[in-house]
Amino acid sequence: MLHIQTLRENANFVLNRLKIKNFDAQQIVKDVLELDVEIRNLKKSLDDNLMEQNKHSKEIGIMFKSGKIDEANQTKEKIAQLKTEEKERQELLTTKEVAIQELMILMPNLPHASVPEGKNAEDNEIVHAEGDATPLDNALSHWDLVKKFDIIDFDLGTKITGAGFPVYKGKGAKLQRALINFFLDTATTNHYTEIQPPYMVSKDSAYATGQLPDKDAQMYHVGLDDFYLIPTAEVPVTNMYRDMILIESDFPIKLCAYSACFRREAGSYGKDVRGLNRLHQFDKVEIVQIQHPDKSYQALEEMKMYVMSLLQQLELPFRVVKLCGGDMSFTSALTYDMEVFSKAQQRWLEVSSVSNFESFQANRMKLRFKDKTGKTLLAHTLNGSALALPRIMAALLENNQTDAGILIPRVLQSYTGFEMID
Repeated sequence: MLHIQTLRENANFVLNRLKIKNFDAQQIVKDVLELDVEIRNLKKSLDDNLMEQNKHSKEIGIMFKSGKIDEANQTKEKIAQLKTEEKERQELLTTKEVAIQELMILMPNLPHASVPEGKNAEDNEIVHAEGDATPLDNALSHWDLVKKFDIIDFDLGTKITGAGFPVYKGKGAKLQRALINFFLDTATTNHYTEIQPPYMVSKDSAYATGQLPDKDAQMYHVGLDDFYLIPTAEVPVTNMYRDMILIESDFPIKLCAYSACFRREAGSYGKDVRGLNRLHQFDKVEIVQIQHPDKSYQALEEMKMYVMSLLQQLELPFRVVKLCGGDMSFTSALTYDMEVFSKAQQRWLEVSSVSNFESFQANRMKLRFKDKTGKTLLAHTLNGSALALPRIMAALLENNQTDAGILIPRVLQSYTGFEMID
């Protein structure tokens, strides 16, 4: 959530930056600023009211001692009237504070100055590419390969649950587990502390990281208990620090977590979501950082390089794109996507997003720190997929297929215990 002080001091800057995200905030900002003035006036009137009550309360004692009983009783009536006015104004203040909060949460985060303009993925900026991104002749798609080698069963998942919930079998299940362990081991070697989080969160947690209300329709809701199945481990892991005040020496906080992830993906259909390309349940290892504001963009670059190193070790052709304003998430200030090339599908598949949210999430979750002078400031939060497994699995299967079988990357062979799926 944006800070109200930012709107007070430079509303035009906010409006212009949000245009980069193709978001027209003019009416919201106008309503917020009007409410802000009303709220500040109400708070002043409440302070004045309290001062007057205190003044009259002191006068009553003096009046009684001086024998001015009638004047004292009249003053008591004034105090009673002031208390009535206080109650009415406090109720009005509460109503207006709720109203301004409901407006503030509708505004996305401001994009960083380096974010390019654009409406969709076609306008993203390619900042790095490496590896051989040429198609394979006569290559089978991963949905044909998994049938051929009996390692993932989409039909069985549909029978058990529904479409988008595959069943991994045999060497497919072992390869999935190998990837998870490789990603976790590499993260901990790079000084990320491993967390095993809950897979369901409260409404407060989903609100704090920005999934609610923006992504309400994309989340699975457990109605009876009012819980949400997590769309990413970012939600429970970042919420570990909700309502906390840190100190500068706590930074950097680096956390990693494996979890299953659940997304409704309402309205998704067509060839681009076939097989492993888009699922309702999938596995992912997430990295999260909580950083000092002065160092968050340095941390973002480090996280980007870290994810690139994973793809290099997996020997996959990949590229890094900086998302344009129209393709960015509601909460992000700057996002890099990592995409691997599918040699059978002949298309780029997103496998990671690495984002800096600056203070947007921290403001929602009241995640603060005291600087060296003792001043309380908002921390910065960052997160990244390191990595999401379905499309990594798809690319590994398609790119490494041979006449003899599917070759396992060298870095995974100690985890799988085999060198080929045949």
